[in-house]
Amino acid sequence: MRHVLKQSIPLSIAYFIQLLYNIVDRIYIGHLNGADGRVLTGIGIVIPIISIIAAFTNLFASGGAPLFSIARGAGEKDDALDLKNQTFSLLAITSIVLTIGFFLFKRDILHIFGASEGTFVYANRYFSIYVFGTFFSMVGNGMIQFINAEGFAQEGMMIVIAGAVINIILDPVFIFLLNMGIGGAALATVLAQICSFVLVVKFLLGDKTAYPMIVSRMRLKIKNVGRIVALGLAGFVMEVSNSLVQAVCNISVKHYGGDLSITIMTIINSVREIVNIAITGISNGAKPVIGYNYGARKGERVKKTIVICTVLSLGYTLFIWVLIMLIPGVFIRVFNSDPRILEDGIIAMKLYFSGIFFMSFQFVGQTTFVAVGKAKNAIFFSIFRKIIIVIPLTILLPRLWGMGIDGVYIAEPISNIIGGCACMTTMLFVVRKELKKFD
Repeated sequence: MRHVLKQSIPLSIAYFIQLLYNIVDRIYIGHLNGADGRVLTGIGIVIPIISIIAAFTNLFASGGAPLFSIARGAGEKDDALDLKNQTFSLLAITSIVLTIGFFLFKRDILHIFGASEGTFVYANRYFSIYVFGTFFSMVGNGMIQFINAEGFAQEGMMIVIAGAVINIILDPVFIFLLNMGIGGAALATVLAQICSFVLVVKFLLGDKTAYPMIVSRMRLKIKNVGRIVALGLAGFVMEVSNSLVQAVCNISVKHYGGDLSITIMTIINSVREIVNIAITGISNGAKPVIGYNYGARKGERVKKTIVICTVLSLGYTLFIWVLIMLIPGVFIRVFNSDPRILEDGIIAMKLYFSGIFFMSFQFVGQTTFVAVGKAKNAIFFSIFRKIIIVIPLTILLPRLWGMGIDGVYIAEPISNIIGGCACMTTMLFVVRKELKKFD
């Protein structure tokens, strides 16, 4: 447990601080004097697009970092160096391509993700500035996983904290003092991302790491790209499916409840992101431990880490479930105090998070599959929960038994129960079979 907590606690703090990049924006904008729900809705429309950026980050970082850990555990330093440096190249190249694509098709993208004539101006203002930070966000957030994987979780945490502090300081300056509103929130985020990027690169070029950045090793090799992408597809599919689900939810709630319902969905997504911080930290803290011991063929340690990860994740999600069921209004007021939003939001929160503790099984299963290199299994269960279960239910349930907008919210707990149990059960069967080979 000591090794998992040593990784998980700093990572959880780092994820919490990192989340402030976007969450603080929503809090300030939600309470901006004279702002109506459409301003917060504008940010909510951009959230699924931000998830796409995160998806491409995970495609390479969540593929490269576990392979890096396995190579370290096996004592293959040259392979570890190649994986680290070529992941950097993939992140940098992809971020540039995405930035160009977002600018060329900006209007169409925002409308596809739920922007109306009344909310487009806010979504466009935020998105147009946020896109400038794509390169710094992808490279910084992606390569920090290698800092953590090498055992420098505390250093990674401090880098994230530095960027978040800058964002928190600049937000009120740009939003209120300079009267930039939603555009100021985006600008503060971009500047914070640049700061984190600089600190990440500085660490990677420093003396602490045993696996330095070397220009000659950044040249892409088809074999390594294939390995990284194959394993990273799980994280990519998870984020892309999250983006699709958010987009479908936005469109569905807009149809049944108007733009105000997108504001509520934005708050729910923000709360979900906050809730996921600790469980993501636990999962990613366990990932390098599982990967290292799997590479070193230490089966008992792999089993022990999985058990610890499960207990911590389930205990945490049960605690959060109790809080949300008892005091949902507290979570909503963090972002907005409009009585209409509060009244409808409390019902939505209770429905949406009613099965949250089953989500822990999905996280543990996905984490273990990725850590031991079982990309196909991880990808399948990402698709299974989000694409096969959530999206169809989000579309169908509102039409059944007069459920309306409540059907959109109920789709999430149903998917948590079915997807989480299926993923966990399969993972235990597959990993147990793999570990028998070490005997």
